Amino acid sequence: MGKSKKQISAGWKIVIACMLIQAIPYGVMANLQPQFMYYVVSDKTLGFSMASFSLIFTIGTLVSAIGSPIVGGLFKKFSLKPLYIAGAILGCGGFAAFSIAKAPWQFYIIAGVMQIGAAILSALGVPLLINAWFDEASKGKALSTAMAGGSIGNIFLQSSSVALIKVVGFKQAYLIFGIIGLVVAIPIVLFMLRMPKDSSEIVKTKGAEESAKGESLNWGYSVAEAMKTNGFKLLACGYFFVGIYVAALSVQYPAYLHLNEEVNTGTIGSIFAICSLAGTLLGGRLFDKLGAFKTVLIAGIIVAISDITLIYAVEITPLAYVFAVAKGLSIFAYTMGPALLVGKLFGNKEYTGVLGMVQLVFGIGFALGSSLFGVVVDKMGYGVAWWAILGAVILAYIGILTAIKAMAKLNENKQAEKIAA
Repeated sequence: MGKSKKQISAGWKIVIACMLIQAIPYGVMANLQPQFMYYVVSDKTLGFSMASFSLIFTIGTLVSAIGSPIVGGLFKKFSLKPLYIAGAILGCGGFAAFSIAKAPWQFYIIAGVMQIGAAILSALGVPLLINAWFDEASKGKALSTAMAGGSIGNIFLQSSSVALIKVVGFKQAYLIFGIIGLVVAIPIVLFMLRMPKDSSEIVKTKGAEESAKGESLNWGYSVAEAMKTNGFKLLACGYFFVGIYVAALSVQYPAYLHLNEEVNTGTIGSIFAICSLAGTLLGGRLFDKLGAFKTVLIAGIIVAISDITLIYAVEITPLAYVFAVAKGLSIFAYTMGPALLVGKLFGNKEYTGVLGMVQLVFGIGFALGSSLFGVVVDKMGYGVAWWAILGAVILAYIGILTAIKAMAKLNENKQAEKIAA
């Protein structure tokens, strides 16, 4: 009994560490930049327009997407702590470096460096830890709890950033928040993060211990092996279309909803933020209780509801708020879905490498999504554009659900062959 409690406390200590990483270091890198936009653009010596400043987000997304497979490979070659420390320095140090940037091209380079750090510390680093420390029946709850740290931290970061910028100016605020991120990240990496020594340290749900006995920490596929499977191809295609719909639903909805003067887009954003936290916590538990297939199916239905209600929200005001609720509740499909599905379908052998490839495809879809949506709006109007997004939703979830079925069958056959041998 004592040993079991020790295992659980060690695993959940990792979750607490990941929550802190999501709340402060990652929160600084991922969530604060929009608060600086007005002040940076207003400083005419920097030469920014709203459009050119927005390129910071596009470039960051593309660098993160392209860099994810490379970063995933680094986790095979380097030990955990030095790599995480490098991620903290690149990410939080990059944010601090915005304070000395004097031209748009310098901001773009720093944004790219910062996103590499964010990938190491959070996008790949956090799922790697959770996947290693928790069994299939509990990792959804663990990952959702860790990811919730980002939403909780953002509540405090947003208000504090606005206040600090007004007091010390945006350049000093960049520096201060970057340093805060580093001060939080380094001790966590040094004193709290580690991988389990062996399978006996993995947190297992009650009744799962016997079935997990003898299970290798490194079962699964290499990146090359995974990419040859039909399941990976279907999963990648699915998340390409997820990237497209996420970009459109995240970026384009405020301008569209302004067509209905009765809709308060600020309230929509607040509802989305609250429901995103609920969706993050709920999603992980659904993965644990219902399994991957049913959970992804539920996510697909909720996303479809969010898109359909948005289409009619211009004429029926209450549907705008239904859209915000559904959009928030479905967030787990792309914030946690890739991490949980890669672990379940492809194992731990080269987990970060396979996850990096999936995130690459998602990032490409996300980078293209908003631009493609804008082209369709210009040519055929919002109505056609939002119905096209519904088509992307359908294609996305057909691909992911088919991938789950295909890999379940392949893994079952491989296990049967292993037992027979």
